[in-house]
Amino acid sequence: MADFDAIYQDEVVDEVLEEVVALAPEPIVIRGAGNMTVFGLSNRFNVEFPAGLVSRVAPEEFKATIQRINSVLKKTLPLNVKWLFCGCICCCCTLGCSLWPVICLSKRTQHTLNKLLEWENSHLYHKLGLRWRLTKQQCDSNSMMEYVLLIEFVPKTPIYRPD
Repeated sequence: MADFDAIYQDEVVDEVLEEVVALAPEPIVIRGAGNMTVFGLSNRFNVEFPAGLVSRVAPEEFKATIQRINSVLKKTLPLNVKWLFCGCICCCCTLGCSLWPVICLSKRTQHTLNKLLEWENSHLYHKLGLRWRLTKQQCDSNSMMEYVLLIEFVPKTPIYRPD
């Protein structure tokens, strides 16, 4: 008699998933290209079109997205720098509490960028099999962390039909 309560692992599904994961290329990393960084977030990103996106997205669309990101950074980071400067001057008197406004403003900037990337993904990039994210990565030259734009290739999952 068959054991109806037993759970068996389907080996074919695992093989298909491993093939899908193996087919996705490495994500494209876009590092900050500005001359000023506040808490790891650069004041601008480079609009140069990466070679890995050729035939996936139009260079104009890529440039427009980067320009929207840079416009958000252009509006928010100068205020963050002013608060950081004031916070550093008053840091000894306030026992570090004067740095809280710049930390909150930095979090708000990250949140705004994440919302913008979410909108871009839902309106254009998900249809093209791409996903943009703002993520922290370690710098190549030292142990500091920086925020980078990560463009991931979303694999299209094949429909599994048992024979």
